[in-house]
Amino acid sequence: MGKKGLRRITVAGIAGLMGVGILVVAVGTTASTALAEAGGVDQTPVMGWSSWSFLRMGIGTAEIEAEAKALVTTGLAAAGYRYVSIDDNWYECPGPQGPNVDQYGRWVINGSEFPSVGAENGMQVVSQYVHGLGLKFGVYETPGIPEQAVKENTPILGTPYTADEIATTTAQNNYNCGGMTGINYGANGAQAYVDSVVNELASWGVDYIKLDGITNSNIPDIKAWSAGIKQSGRPMVLNITQGSYTVKVAQELQEFANQWEFAPDIEINGPDEGSADACNAPPFTGCLSVFPLTSFSHWKDRFNDVAKWQPYGGPGGFNDYDSIEVGDGTANGGMSLAAEQSQLSLWALGSAPLILGSDLTSGVTNAYGTSSALGPTDLSMLTNRDVIEVDQDAIDASRIYDVGHAQIFAKTEPSGDGIVGLFDTSSNLAAANDTISTTPSAIGVAPASDGYAVKNLWTGQVSFLGPTASITANVPSEGVSLYRVIPLGI
Repeated sequence: MGKKGLRRITVAGIAGLMGVGILVVAVGTTASTALAEAGGVDQTPVMGWSSWSFLRMGIGTAEIEAEAKALVTTGLAAAGYRYVSIDDNWYECPGPQGPNVDQYGRWVINGSEFPSVGAENGMQVVSQYVHGLGLKFGVYETPGIPEQAVKENTPILGTPYTADEIATTTAQNNYNCGGMTGINYGANGAQAYVDSVVNELASWGVDYIKLDGITNSNIPDIKAWSAGIKQSGRPMVLNITQGSYTVKVAQELQEFANQWEFAPDIEINGPDEGSADACNAPPFTGCLSVFPLTSFSHWKDRFNDVAKWQPYGGPGGFNDYDSIEVGDGTANGGMSLAAEQSQLSLWALGSAPLILGSDLTSGVTNAYGTSSALGPTDLSMLTNRDVIEVDQDAIDASRIYDVGHAQIFAKTEPSGDGIVGLFDTSSNLAAANDTISTTPSAIGVAPASDGYAVKNLWTGQVSFLGPTASITANVPSEGVSLYRVIPLGI
């Protein structure tokens, strides 16, 4: 049903809302406007899957291809989840000296896990498989230049300059391998080095780059990678991921990146992870606590993050709150059903990328545990069209209420509809439900002479409010009531 029809909908016609998704277009003054032009791609939040949460360092061609195939066979790809991103450990890491390098100082593919096939290297093999499924392909990088390139004084491709001429002595974050040092972007050859890395990724068919370990001091790296993408001629999403940065760099993120993740890992990580070599070799003892993937208590700091970063997201550049960990039920995913709905609702209200971290197929086993793939309940939540449309409108919600365990986030669509999430942030599952209320005017919906149709986006149930009635829900601990509020008769 078109939006124009919904704006004039009558009580008699409201039954159609019960089973019909509502298409929204992210235009108008209600959306913040990001400035990102890195590749000029994806004006809506990215949706897909990443290897880190479940596979961690135990990745290879078979595992990645199985997860990619599952995106298609489960129907997730048809629902919009199109990106398959390989996280850390796709490159050779022989020890604390850092990544091995090729003749031009760039990371070398881990050929034992990602073997070549004929003339195609291991990354090209996986990329072609992913693209053959109609999906997009992403990889992981960190800023700087490898110390091994500096030690070997490798030439910079296409220039008379060498690695030692552009390197600083400032260590750069590379959490599981180490061995990266800074780049002096005032030196001849510095941008050319980054360009050579990006051009190589482009030749592999990369569509998405996760640049990890960024701090407030890495603004020159962000600009250089953005410029590298532009000169490559291949549209790629640039995802900036925190080492630890703040809103002080928000303007640069808006201008030079497509999405930015600034919060600590959503995963409950192993005891030694982050100590440079904790996960880079069997038995991966730093990552053994992969299950449960997370918990509501572990990620509920994101409520404050959504509120703090709301001004900075919009079409083309999005606030990223880390992976969606809905999957495999409570034992593996680590969340109650209520918490799973809360995570998806908060991310959708914030128009954040929806990057799945859970295992999508029971055919994949790794060094840390096993999984039984997505259950039907989790799969139905992840493919809920009404919720996905809230995420894809590219409008960041504002927090309009925060008292005790009750929080309310809301945004207004260009059509005039309101989207509101009523959250009970208590982690005490034995506590009584909270009664949380707001009004259409408080969430930015105009007065309506015939009242309002209110659709529960998780249950599909539609109810009606009079012109002066409140929106009220009885919300369980860790839970949410997520509504679309549609004014009638205007």
